Amino acid sequence: MSNPLALARLLQLSSVSLPVGGYAFSQGLEYAIECAWVKKYDDVEEWITLQLKENLARVDLPILRGIMDSSLEQDWSRFRYLNDLAIASRETKELRLTDTAMGEALYRLLKSLNFSFPFESEDKKDELSFVTLFAYAAQCWEIPYSEAATGFTWSWLENQVAAATKLVPLGQTQAQQLLTLFQAAITQTLELSEQTLEENIGGGLPALAIASALHETQYSRLFRS
Repeated sequence: MSNPLALARLLQLSSVSLPVGGYAFSQGLEYAIECAWVKKYDDVEEWITLQLKENLARVDLPILRGIMDSSLEQDWSRFRYLNDLAIASRETKELRLTDTAMGEALYRLLKSLNFSFPFESEDKKDELSFVTLFAYAAQCWEIPYSEAATGFTWSWLENQVAAATKLVPLGQTQAQQLLTLFQAAITQTLELSEQTLEENIGGGLPALAIASALHETQYSRLFRS
């Protein structure tokens, strides 16, 4: 990235310390570990890899790209459509809450940083996806799409590996090994997302949806449901 300011802003936006509450959600992983679908390092690698290919590459990253384009063009009708599509693509109430709660937190943060939101409806009751606000901030901060997509994916990866580190559990060295392993997977995920046309956005991971739904009634939980 040639613009140091844009790079600094990308690091801020994708930092694990960004106060949006991503650490509070396991996105189905806690139940998957509870019922022994995920038991060890190799299982975590498979669980995360599948989500990169089937969720991020086919839903989040194409929507991220579309939101950045529509923000640049000030096409707020398309912007709202893609935001609604992002939320509709969450297969359970918990996954929807993860997305909209983080979106609401990022909205408040951007408000405090003096962002304006010309896409808002008059009653301001519309839910906003986290990926929507991330993309909007990236466009306003002049972060190129490929770098924004990399930062978004890295942020999601860090949260998932952190959850696995607590729950499996994994050691800190194993966690770093996983993050190193997934660095190459990020490039593959971005390449796959480029092949997803807007009319084909959508994913489906039935076991993830089941794990997320059953997490609500799990006997004990570290993560929010």
